[in-house]
Amino acid sequence: MSGFKKFLMQGNVIDLAVAVMIGAAFQKIVDAFVTDFMTPLIGIFGGVPDFSELYFTINGSKFMYGDFINQVISFIMIALVIYFVIVRPYTSYKDYAAAKQEATHRDCPECLTEIPIAAKRCSACCAQVGVS
Repeated sequence: MSGFKKFLMQGNVIDLAVAVMIGAAFQKIVDAFVTDFMTPLIGIFGGVPDFSELYFTINGSKFMYGDFINQVISFIMIALVIYFVIVRPYTSYKDYAAAKQEATHRDCPECLTEIPIAAKRCSACCAQVGVS
C-alpha cells in the first residue's frame, strides 16, 4: 500500500490531475463559445442559426447531426488553442534552450571518438588534438 501512496504523491500524477480539471473547465468554456457565438455566426452565412437543432429521421429514430457539428467545431478550436498556446511556445523554448547550451565535447579528427573540448590528446587513439 505504501507503493501506491508513493505513486499518488509523485508530482507528475498531481500535475496530470490538475491539467485534466483545467481541461474540463476549458472545454465547457469553448463549448459555450461555439454554441452561443460561433454557430450563430456561421449560421448567418448558412441560414441555420442553431446547429444543435438539426436532425434527420429514419424509421422513427432521430439522428442529431447538428450537435455533432458543434462538437467538431469545439474540438478544432480546443486543438488550435492547445497548439498555438502550449505546443508552439514550448517547442520554440526547447529549440532555444538546446541552441543556447554550450558544447562540452567534440569529435577527435583522427578516430571520431567524442572527447572533451579541453583535451590535448584523444583517449581512444592517443592522437594529438589542438585545443579549440
